[in-house]
Amino acid sequence: MNLNASELPWDESSGLEPFFPLDPQESFSPPEAPPLTIWGVALCVSGTLIATENAIVVTTILATPSLRAPVFLLLASLGLADLLAGVALILHFLFRYCVKPNDWSELLTSGLLVTSLTTSLCSLMGVALDRYLSLSHALTYGSGQSRRRAATLLLLVWLGACVIGAGPAMGWHCLEDPNSCSVARPLTRTYLSLLCGGFLMVVIVTLQLYAGICRVARRHAHAIATQRHFLPTNQPYPSRHSSGKGFSRLILVLSVFVGCWMPFSLWGLLGDASSPPLYTYATLVPAAGSSLLNPILYSLRNKDIRKVLLHACCPHKFSHSTQTHYPVDV
Repeated sequence: MNLNASELPWDESSGLEPFFPLDPQESFSPPEAPPLTIWGVALCVSGTLIATENAIVVTTILATPSLRAPVFLLLASLGLADLLAGVALILHFLFRYCVKPNDWSELLTSGLLVTSLTTSLCSLMGVALDRYLSLSHALTYGSGQSRRRAATLLLLVWLGACVIGAGPAMGWHCLEDPNSCSVARPLTRTYLSLLCGGFLMVVIVTLQLYAGICRVARRHAHAIATQRHFLPTNQPYPSRHSSGKGFSRLILVLSVFVGCWMPFSLWGLLGDASSPPLYTYATLVPAAGSSLLNPILYSLRNKDIRKVLLHACCPHKFSHSTQTHYPVDV
């Protein structure tokens, strides 16, 4: 029943404003979801591609008993982290466009994305460390002790990443204090600064490891060139073409790695809540896009993983081999 102002009891001499009851349908109307945009569709499609691509890699490694060397454990960890990144993008799309948004949905997606990106970056550093150790300690590489150490290291990395990702859900967010927000809401500026500072440290350590790989490879090439004069003329040896090809692959991997992770790491340290959101998206997209490129640059370049996938697709055309290639092929 609707009431007019003249029908309401109100004393004009009281000095109080008249009270008009609100329509229950108007006062309790839930917030409407924003209209679907092309950016939202691109977000859902990219998340689906990332999740599917990395799910294939993780399933291939876990379902193949011969792929148990340390490098394959690292690649499985990298694929699982990127898989979670794809799931986080899909959940962000669902919570934003399909389900009524709330604070817990933001905390869930941001925590999952922080956990996945942290583990992915640490796994990339682990792959670089594995490459370095496989060249400098070639005789002991792939032993049972090395596998146990790699598994223990990955367990610690995942535990640490889960603790870091749980920060927003445990209260380290800016939902109640918008002035403390960073360029990536609901993360606080302090939280994101520490996170990006850690990202920069991991990037620097990874670059140092790849510099060590170049030094070790150069010493090996010099030793091979020195022994070339003592080998028979029909003895095969690595050519300049193969070494140059390997160096170009290394440059490609490093360029993608730095191009994906350096922009957001620097922007997270320099930006604040008043910064244009376009810059945040422009730096965060490459970091999330690395999850789409990692299987192509690391896992699918491995000969053993490719053989397993080809054997699964065409079992009569490609024979499955148990020979294991170590991280020089990765």
